[in-house]
Amino acid sequence: MTFPDTLTKLLGIELPLIGAPMAGASTPELAAAVSNAGGLGSLGVAMMKPAELRDAIGKLRSLTNKPFNLNFFVHQEPVLDGYDAAPMQAALAQRFADFGLGAVPKPAVAAPAFNDEQLKLLLELQPKVASFHFGLPPADAMRAIKAAGIAILGSATTVAEARALQTGGADAIVAQGHEAGGHRGTFLTHVDLGTVGTMALVPQVVDAVDVPVIAAGGIGDARGIAASFMLGASGVQLGTAFLVCPEAGTSALYRKALSEVSDHATVVTKLFSGRPARAIRNRLTEELHDLEGKAAPFPAQRAMVAPLVSASAREGKAEFAQLWSGQAARLAKVEPAGEKTVRLMREAEALLRG
Repeated sequence: MTFPDTLTKLLGIELPLIGAPMAGASTPELAAAVSNAGGLGSLGVAMMKPAELRDAIGKLRSLTNKPFNLNFFVHQEPVLDGYDAAPMQAALAQRFADFGLGAVPKPAVAAPAFNDEQLKLLLELQPKVASFHFGLPPADAMRAIKAAGIAILGSATTVAEARALQTGGADAIVAQGHEAGGHRGTFLTHVDLGTVGTMALVPQVVDAVDVPVIAAGGIGDARGIAASFMLGASGVQLGTAFLVCPEAGTSALYRKALSEVSDHATVVTKLFSGRPARAIRNRLTEELHDLEGKAAPFPAQRAMVAPLVSASAREGKAEFAQLWSGQAARLAKVEPAGEKTVRLMREAEALLRG
């Protein structure tokens, strides 16, 4: 295919398409399907315990011998001293009562940010690619990862962040536009910033750095892929487009919501985790909107809402469910992930030639 080869050579893949690392939804089956089709499959592993991660990689390697990507969070550990959970707990109390859930839990951190233990595990598992959200690991960790021959990707939501990632040693940069689903990767400025759209962000990042740039955010079909390459990207990363594939770990409730969501039906909210993330608008995001500023520091907010999120999903109700989605969800076609990967790149190539 007539695409740039800088990214494919770096990552050892055939097609410059990455399946986004979506915790919970990016199963070993989904990652393997994308990798086997020639792209780069990914797993979001930031919340996994070591045993769980080893099991997932064992499953993934039983399904593919192609390169894959493991994604970690490198946020600052939250300081909960002085955080007043009372307003958030009071707001959630009646909703917990409606589901018979008892008292609203206190904020808590279920899993740490990338640390020495995770670094050791990463070096043990030896994926071809490791990617990081909310910045990069410390310099000594970066040296160890590079010495192991693992390619490093970092997410940027501004040009300044892209430059910082290159200086920090990233081999390629994911330019994440505001349209993207899930967590915004902003790390240099206040978490509420980093709101540049994909079409504006990608060419400016391409002009600012000397490493391959991967376009992400609101890319739902071959037209978005072709446009990304016209903007100077060396590759694309798609997340929401793969959520409707049979290999994805999405529930029937989630899939139904994705099939019905409109272009304007998502919202960026801190209510699920404590950091801005794009999800399908529902009763939780609407009724508690005024409490965005009272959310616990990331990721401690998750502990307070998790029982409500789970109960809502169990009952097949989207009103309090956590349904990450980008703005182009309605463009997603239900088909096997491998077929989607090949089809999208074939159609994008035809558009570029035309």
